[in-house]
This record gives sequence, structure tokens and C-alpha cells, in this order.
Amino acid sequence: MIANRREMLATSAKVASLMLASGLFGKAAEAAGPMAGKGVFEAKTLADVARLLGYAAPVESRDVTITAADIAENGAVVQMAVASTLPNIKQLMLLVEKNPAPLVAVFNLTPEVEPSVKARAKMGQSSNVFAVAVTHDNKVLFAQKEVKVTLGGCGG
Repeated sequence: MIANRREMLATSAKVASLMLASGLFGKAAEAAGPMAGKGVFEAKTLADVARLLGYAAPVESRDVTITAADIAENGAVVQMAVASTLPNIKQLMLLVEKNPAPLVAVFNLTPEVEPSVKARAKMGQSSNVFAVAVTHDNKVLFAQKEVKVTLGGCGG
């Protein structure tokens, strides 16, 4: 029997590491996708996200567009979209700079898919929003827009 919280956490960590070593967590990590365990959703900046994914430094580009309202009436649901006119886009991302976890969404694309997606995000406060496109040769291109929030979202 486990006597206290500290022992319980230590035991849980041991069990998890044993399961990982035996391959029992392999299916769960595979199901979580190619970013499982890389910490990208905890990254605080666009540059950190790119680095964690093994991509080049981000460069601002007119070939990437972001669509979002200038003023969001309700930060709990802010619609935004990212698109690119470039061929060979393999990934599109949305980031909200001042959110506790800035990475909002990642979309993996194939060459047959038009690089244009929409998503809804929570925004706790007014912030810069980044639309990011990653090419098949791992170039990271982005566009940014400031979105002002008038009603609280994820933190306000």
C-alpha cells in the first residue's frame, strides 16, 4: 500500500517507465501523432515551435495569409484561418502569442490538399496571431495579425 502522495507519484513514474520500456505506450504515442512527446504545445514562441519540430527559423512571407476579425467580441471563440499560395505545403499552424499554450492547431497536409484551413481558438486577451506554413523542404513561413479581444476568453 502507498503511504503518501510522493510515494504514489514515484511509483506511477516507475510503472510508466516500465510500460514505455516494454513498448506498451508505443500505440498511444503513435496515435497522438508525430508531435507526441516533443512539447510543441507547451512552447512559448513561434521560434520554439519551429525548433522543437526540427524546422528552419521562421520567416515572414506574403505567400501566407491569416484571416481573423480585428476585434473579437468574445475571446472564448475566435474564428481564424490560415492559407498559402505556395505549392508543396506539408503543414499549417495557428499560434496565439499571449495564450498560456500559444500553439492552437496543427494541420498536416498532403500535396493533393489545398493549403487553406479554418479553426476556432480561445484567446484570453488581445494578442498577435500567427499563421504558419511549412514547406516540404522544412522552410517555415508566417504571417501575423493583431486580434483585440473585448470579452474574456481562456484567462480573462
